[in-house]
Amino acid sequence: MLAIQDLKKVYGQRPVVDIAQLKIGAGETIGLVGNNGAGKTTLFRMVLDLIRPTSGSVFSKGEDVMHSDNWKNYTASYLDEGFLIDYLTPEEYFVFIGSLHDLSLADVKDYLQSYKEFFNGEILNKGKYIRDFSKGNQNKVGIAAALMQNPELLILDEPFANLDPTTQIRLKTLIKSLKQQQTMTTLISSHDLNHVTDVCDRIILLEKGVVIKDFHKDENTLKELEAYFAE
Repeated sequence: MLAIQDLKKVYGQRPVVDIAQLKIGAGETIGLVGNNGAGKTTLFRMVLDLIRPTSGSVFSKGEDVMHSDNWKNYTASYLDEGFLIDYLTPEEYFVFIGSLHDLSLADVKDYLQSYKEFFNGEILNKGKYIRDFSKGNQNKVGIAAALMQNPELLILDEPFANLDPTTQIRLKTLIKSLKQQQTMTTLISSHDLNHVTDVCDRIILLEKGVVIKDFHKDENTLKELEAYFAE
């Protein structure tokens, strides 16, 4: 699904991402972990062609994302509230996103019904603009809108941040159920080692832009990560 080749991003004299080679197969659920400044968000932004690398390439289904738009047809993401249109209500935003993917108003309403539990009565029919919601509730809107696209590739940056414990559990359940229902490649960054090891099949540890560890999850993964970050 994704292949990274000699990818570097340098700001000034400081390398932020430096990955010689990385491959992600279709259907994998990848957890990207690392301390602040590890390069997780920068990597995601290069995968989505939001920023250009200093050198190297990101290939999605064999096509360089810098030179092809085909990847946009099957890729969805939510990195932060900048992905939202904050002067719309959630309902208006969902209708807008649905229209981009040829979904009727009825289709959007049906879709939102399936997220009733995830929204927990805090999103719809509140008469509020997105900008007036908490960060956690903005996350809910962004995640639900990304999944509306039924993507083959989903990228979420810190999706568990600012969510209350109940919603964090519901989000984990949602991600797991989507893995079972469809073949979707998912990239999730998180500072929460428990959550990321719970939902992901493979963990990639970044430190100062470099891949330190890349391994498939087993019963010892969480302890190994905790030991690494405790050093």
